[in-house]
Amino acid sequence: MDNVTRIGVSLEPELLEDFDKLIDRKGYITRSEAIRDLIRSALAKEILKEDENAEVFGTVTLFYNHHKGGVKERLMEIQHEHHDWILSSIHVHLDLDQCLEVLIVHGTVKDVRQLSDELGSVKGVTHRTLHRTPVTVSEEGVKVMLHEH
Repeated sequence: MDNVTRIGVSLEPELLEDFDKLIDRKGYITRSEAIRDLIRSALAKEILKEDENAEVFGTVTLFYNHHKGGVKERLMEIQHEHHDWILSSIHVHLDLDQCLEVLIVHGTVKDVRQLSDELGSVKGVTHRTLHRTPVTVSEEGVKVMLHEH
């Protein structure tokens, strides 16, 4: 970090004590790094909320019973319809009935949410989770808007 600006923060003693416990549990070395991550996280959440056209990478996690009528076929059909938003997938057999599928996705906030909603609404899908991280893509590469430890 070549170029940083120092700021001061005033906190109640109880809040600071709770914050110090949190950063200790999470393994931060300094309060500054923890505060930077909180700011990045807040900014990323605002982008996801405010800008439907923001570019994101993320995952869609699905749990489903593959014996339910046509669930595998319908999930595959949706994935093929939106193949340009899906970078990769992994499929795990949890037991004789249940499957876990994780899709790595890339697109706009709107497109990725639409894909997740379509997949999650398939009869037989018992749980769906969408995680997204906004990014900026330029000639210099990909800049991730959120940095978590």
